[in-house]
Amino acid sequence: MPGSVSDAVESTAPAQRPSALTVVGGLLAAAAAASLGNAVVALVAHAGGASHDFAPLTPSAYVPLTVIGVLLGAVGWAIIRRAAKNPTGLLRWLAPVVVVVSFIPDLALLGGGMAGSGPLAIVALMVMHVVVGAVAVFGYRRVLPLPVR
Repeated sequence: MPGSVSDAVESTAPAQRPSALTVVGGLLAAAAAASLGNAVVALVAHAGGASHDFAPLTPSAYVPLTVIGVLLGAVGWAIIRRAAKNPTGLLRWLAPVVVVVSFIPDLALLGGGMAGSGPLAIVALMVMHVVVGAVAVFGYRRVLPLPVR
């Protein structure tokens, strides 16, 4: 019957796959937003007393690593998106686990092996990892949406 619900559902166009330009632009925006968030974390940490000698809290250290993290995360997201039977379920627990595992090198710095690596600086570095993870996942969901199954 014309105009029925089943007719409307069948005529709905499938979701379009984002263009390469959309994906690249979204990933660059995520990297920029995460870098900006990390700049705020570094400024707050320094204002709170974290040493300026702690190299990981300088833009020359965290901006390239932020970009690399966003890009590597996108590769992992894309692989899981394509290969997993339940990508949403897998990423729901895997993304936070990856962020927590990324704390391990930070915690290793607590031994004082690097100039200025006091507890506040280390906590700031760990917060930066959370910022990158949160911003990246938000961006991935926009430009690399998960299939609805």
